[in-house]
Amino acid sequence: MKKIFFIAFVLTQLVSFGQQNETTRILFILDASNSMNTSWGGQSRIEAAKELLSKTVTELKGTPNLEVGLRVYGHQSPITATSQDCNDTKLEVPFARDNFDKIKYRLFSIEAKGTTPIARSLEAAAADFPDNKTRNVIILITDGLEACDNDPCVVAKKLKDKGVNVTPFVIGLGLDLSYLEKFNCIGNFTDAETKNAFEKVLKTVVSKALMNTTAQINLNTVDGLPLETNVTMFLYEAGTSNLKYTFVHTLNRYRNPDTLILDPKLNYDLVVNTTPRVEKKNISITKNTHNTIQVDAGQGEIQIRFLNATKPYQIDARVMKAEEMKTLNTQKIGERDRYLVGWYNVEILTLPRIYVAINVKQSTKAEINIKAPGKVKYAAGSGIVGQIFVENESDAWEWVCNLEDGASTGYIQLQPGAYQLVYRQKNLKKSEYTLEKDFRINSNKTTFLQL
Repeated sequence: MKKIFFIAFVLTQLVSFGQQNETTRILFILDASNSMNTSWGGQSRIEAAKELLSKTVTELKGTPNLEVGLRVYGHQSPITATSQDCNDTKLEVPFARDNFDKIKYRLFSIEAKGTTPIARSLEAAAADFPDNKTRNVIILITDGLEACDNDPCVVAKKLKDKGVNVTPFVIGLGLDLSYLEKFNCIGNFTDAETKNAFEKVLKTVVSKALMNTTAQINLNTVDGLPLETNVTMFLYEAGTSNLKYTFVHTLNRYRNPDTLILDPKLNYDLVVNTTPRVEKKNISITKNTHNTIQVDAGQGEIQIRFLNATKPYQIDARVMKAEEMKTLNTQKIGERDRYLVGWYNVEILTLPRIYVAINVKQSTKAEINIKAPGKVKYAAGSGIVGQIFVENESDAWEWVCNLEDGASTGYIQLQPGAYQLVYRQKNLKKSEYTLEKDFRINSNKTTFLQL
């Protein structure tokens, strides 16, 4: 059911993004070189590419103000040990208003067999667009690097210098990540290591092409650098509880915030789920441009550790914002959690409780070190009632906990220190039968009391 919803959302998104007066032309350039016959998730790369490109073209059918075309390279002349045809690139389906079915039918008959003339395909593609008065977009789908004599970077620069208004997107199918830098000069590069990833990337790239409105959310450190990441973000229609988008914030491989597609017709309320969360209200998106949303979200870490534990102890800590009683988070001793920079109160749920005020600073770990606990085990001839007290820094007895009512045995985990157990047998109904037992707790050790 979840998959159906995702597909329906994307279809709606693609259609609504096309509701513009400006015409957009998208030229798909498909790599049909011999390497595309490589097995990829149960089928060849060329079959996966043809299948998903055909599906995308079907979804685009009926989108207003959109024309699509198809250029293929490496599909006419087979590559041999002694020769390769570097002119093997052809505009298979020219731009037209309603040629979606033509592209689907042509894709069906494409076979991968030749070389990889990326540069010559890009150069030829400039003439595929009827004019330079529309939004012209190239989406290149490839699994390899340039195999001929031309340099795609030089061609891309020539096109730009000539004023050829083309926005290129490159989708790499299973490419070695060490090759990614080679595509920076061509355009926006996205890698797809699996078929599912390719499907999602292709839909996102097409959405960007149609929308021409993008955004990035900068989660800034205290120094104003957009380096914070890996938190969930909710974008609501401004002033409502209508959740429009959910993203896990991502930095791309160049450590820049990822580019998002947002509908510019709406204003948004942003919730960044840091601890505590950050909210930004009534954000407007400017159409036909790249928007940057700035959020102050500098973070550091809190870690609580035992100094001398010889075995694991399961103890929680409650973290609160300074001067507030609301629990922001509970974390176990030994774990690290991230928090916005600032002051916090930490209640460590030991017996007795430990309270610490701590300052979280940018990109640093604030540590709280405590002594490992010990145990007291008690046994009495009959059931007792009583309480345990600890000697505090003022040499006064401070309540710690109550014994289980009427139990004759029990054990309690306590922090190191001097204690007193005050009790009486439950069936003795006079206060004068009250008894006291002093004892000491040491880390990692058990103290036995015979009452």
